[in-house]
Amino acid sequence: MSKLKLATVWLDGCSGCHMSLLDLDEGILTVAQQADLVYSPLVEGAVSSQEDLSKLQTIRARTRLLVSLGDCAVTANVPAMRNTIPVQKLLQFIYVAGADVHPAVPTQGVPALLPQARPLHDYVKVDYYLPGCPPRPDAILALLSALLEGRAPKMPAVKFG
Repeated sequence: MSKLKLATVWLDGCSGCHMSLLDLDEGILTVAQQADLVYSPLVEGAVSSQEDLSKLQTIRARTRLLVSLGDCAVTANVPAMRNTIPVQKLLQFIYVAGADVHPAVPTQGVPALLPQARPLHDYVKVDYYLPGCPPRPDAILALLSALLEGRAPKMPAVKFG
């Protein structure tokens, strides 16, 4: 029997959720016996750029179950702190007013920002939400174990708005 495929992706966030995944310690061995780690349905971070949105849409199209991992993915959390400032004003403040040398908004190799940082469910269907900043390793392991065993995981209640 072939192994299930399991994956993660990091959008706009601090990578703390992936650190919690690594903190599964020996639990990661159990997961690795049951699944091959590939690309995604565990998505960390808010959708902040056109690149993030494109990745997320590709992931949703290619995965059976998608998990919104951590508060940035679930609510947009810290990345959403920029949402009250128009993108061009924000970029000017950071790259021009805040620059000591070569003041200019970068145009090469920088993904275009969306007007606001938003949670995953604003753009695609999310099957499970695992909040936390970051989620506890035991909560991640419980979710992964249930999914790998074909069970619906017991998820914390998530309130929006």
